[in-house]
Amino acid sequence: MSYLSLLRTNRNFRLLYMGQTISQLGDWFNAVAVFALLLDLTGSATAVAWMLIVQFLPVAVVGPLAGVVVDRVNRRRLMIVTDLLRGCLVLVLLVVRRPDQVWIAYVVMAFIVGAQGFFEPARTATIPNVTSAEQLMPANALSSATWSAMLALGASIGGLVTAVAGRNIAFIVNAASFIASAFFIARTRYDARPVASPRPTGLLALMGITDLIEGVRYVRQRPHVAALMLVKAGWGLAGGVLLLLTIFGQRVFPVGDGSAAGIGVLYGARGVGAGLGPIAMRWLLGQQPRRLRSSIGPAYFVVGVFYMALAVAPTLWVAALCVLLAHFGGSILWVFSTVLLQLEVPDGFRGRVFATELALVTLMSSASSYWTGHQLDRAGWSPRALAFTLGAMFCVPGVLWLMIQARWKETAPAATPPPAMTPAAEDGVLEGRVG
Repeated sequence: MSYLSLLRTNRNFRLLYMGQTISQLGDWFNAVAVFALLLDLTGSATAVAWMLIVQFLPVAVVGPLAGVVVDRVNRRRLMIVTDLLRGCLVLVLLVVRRPDQVWIAYVVMAFIVGAQGFFEPARTATIPNVTSAEQLMPANALSSATWSAMLALGASIGGLVTAVAGRNIAFIVNAASFIASAFFIARTRYDARPVASPRPTGLLALMGITDLIEGVRYVRQRPHVAALMLVKAGWGLAGGVLLLLTIFGQRVFPVGDGSAAGIGVLYGARGVGAGLGPIAMRWLLGQQPRRLRSSIGPAYFVVGVFYMALAVAPTLWVAALCVLLAHFGGSILWVFSTVLLQLEVPDGFRGRVFATELALVTLMSSASSYWTGHQLDRAGWSPRALAFTLGAMFCVPGVLWLMIQARWKETAPAATPPPAMTPAAEDGVLEGRVG
């Protein structure tokens, strides 16, 4: 199925996609502005490292609760509420103007990311509900490519707008993007409630503990699901590379008097690479689960090799090319593991599985970002030395995945695609429960 055909024939996915596109464009306007704010007010790599941790860690904290909520409530309404909440919170960043007010940015971003910890599992769990089995791979590839395109476009334009017009414009754009996302999601029409299942009664059930235990039992009985849930966490082991992009933009390849433009170029290259990866690999490999699984191990090595190459890049544009190629490989990890989980995990467990997966990768990325910032500011490491070290670290999960893959052929059952939707459901005209 072509991407245009998917968008033309599937109304619900089209609206979900439009909301995602606008929201993520605003997100990357905001990201560059926040990093530039911290570097301009504090001049500290550790300050940026803490912001990266704040952008990761709340998801790990709310993950267990978010998974239970996503598997219990109307997912469409949950996405709308979290979009509106984030739109209001972003506007608070307008008051941060002095170094002694930087703490406000950390608190606001923590709440925004906490809300995202509910939104993203709900969105990921929703995609199989609004697509057929044939549409699942192109839907995820298109979503990833759009995230990447918005990263490239939003980071590049956001860096320019922040440098020329100031950070406040970027914050306002992001707030408006959340409102627009909520508007498009509100126009979707599909059954947004998770599949009903008998639930035990009592205090533990009310607190969600029983649901958590049920989710843990489900994963323990399916090692191949657990392995797929750890793919992104393996990437997070060296997730400090995202902090390095800001430091390379400020210290190694500065453009003009500020840091925003250099950061924007490198984050833009990250977006281009992440967009090309899943689209190119789908064209080359198709969408058979066995081929998707076999691509994950080599993708780790692609990321590692090109981040090691970043360590010796002589110019900003060579550095941007290295980042582009590294995230070409990184996007394969994200998209292919997501598609395989969507094929494998039934609707009633998707919220808990994807929330836990997101919590694991954010926890690992937080630890890696903290270590990277500490090595830069306290241990005296150079950005280039850290780029080489973190690049080498990507080889560790790559080797582990190849070992898992060798056993997978003998023990893992084939993924079972979800049943194909009816044409009416695909077109978004399902009658009855509409969420």
